[in-house]
Amino acid sequence: MNFSVESIYNWYRDVIRNPKYRWWIIGASLLYLISPIDISPDFLPIVGWIDDGVVATLLVAELSQILLTRLKGGKDRNPAEAATTTGETAKDATVDVNAVSVK
Repeated sequence: MNFSVESIYNWYRDVIRNPKYRWWIIGASLLYLISPIDISPDFLPIVGWIDDGVVATLLVAELSQILLTRLKGGKDRNPAEAATTTGETAKDATVDVNAVSVK
């Protein structure tokens, strides 16, 4: 099994951007930050604070990215949701395509 820091970061980023699990990950991250049980104990002067710093940095970076995307217009939202913010109805945002089979 290939284990890397980048794979953990990608997993965290993908899960926090999923609206279904976003609040669970935010809550778990905050719970990890205030919990005395860590990967490296906090009573060790610098080593104990590194894991908390990494989790806090990931959390703040991803939440700020989500907020910036939402403020800029929400490119990652679905068309029906984006259409309702611009005043269109979901039906107006739907595109009909006439498909032709190719032999």
